[in-house]
Amino acid sequence: MSEIKSIAVLTSGGDAPGMNAALRAVVRTGIYHNLKVYGVRKGFEGLLNGDLVEMSLRSVGDIIHRGGTILQTARSKEFTTEAGVEKAYTMAKIFGIDALIVIGGDGSFRGAKDLSQHGLNVVGIPGTIDNDIACTEYTLGYDTAMNTVLDAIDKIRDTSYSHERCSVLEVMGRDAGWIAINCGIAGGAEAIILPEKEFDIDKDIIMPIIEGRNRGKKHYLVIVAEGVGGAVEIAEYIEKKTEIITRATILGYIQRGGTPTITDRVMGSRMGSYAVDILLKGKRNRTVAVKDGKLVDYDMGEALKMTKTIDEDLIKLSKILAL
Repeated sequence: MSEIKSIAVLTSGGDAPGMNAALRAVVRTGIYHNLKVYGVRKGFEGLLNGDLVEMSLRSVGDIIHRGGTILQTARSKEFTTEAGVEKAYTMAKIFGIDALIVIGGDGSFRGAKDLSQHGLNVVGIPGTIDNDIACTEYTLGYDTAMNTVLDAIDKIRDTSYSHERCSVLEVMGRDAGWIAINCGIAGGAEAIILPEKEFDIDKDIIMPIIEGRNRGKKHYLVIVAEGVGGAVEIAEYIEKKTEIITRATILGYIQRGGTPTITDRVMGSRMGSYAVDILLKGKRNRTVAVKDGKLVDYDMGEALKMTKTIDEDLIKLSKILAL
């Protein structure tokens, strides 16, 4: 197996707090081991266009506390084609890249896998606020996003209490309800609506609100996951059925930004360094993951076949605590 002398790193898909920490760790661990390290600007689109820059220790200085990604990110239609993947592979070879580290979500991993099938060594680092990559217990940005949501819940609660209102809050997560379930529990929601579970609006939302009002509650919170959507319509229905003033809030992209928490800074640092280490150990086409709190790695193809569902115990707990 050929020796790794030069690596490149890119961030792809949606940005997530902690990506810069991972990038910093990749660059500094690589340089520590006498590797040449390139940063690819704007994801796979940048690789297609040869938008690479050699990274130094100082080029990743003062970034660990910053949200987003200093390399920026973009989606590339051309890269989704066979010709696009071949072009990206050729560009990597022109720059003498022996391996590529991709920080992103499952779509980014599929792009990395396509490159690996053309002969480029790849390693994936899970970076998405949605925490929806099946092979890992944790993805970069997840903790920061949840804290952002919880801060919003606490602020909205102040207004809801003051006006005796119901608030319907729609949170991100694509087709996964991880942010919704955890923030709903932490925020004391009366109802949490998840993509993974079918719901009956009267049974699962209206009844808990009415029962709470009968016990003397003065404000109410409903969390709706992005994969379900319809926060405005749900709010209108609640107000019509209960005559409680109800307002919908869709948090949107505020959840993807902001200063990363210590969890995301440390996890990003660990994952970035681990990605370089497994390349130096001769492993190829792997995905970094967290299992039982420890870093592990899986074959990229096998990782993409794995599935992940919401913990039923969390769902049960949310219903008990909403009483």
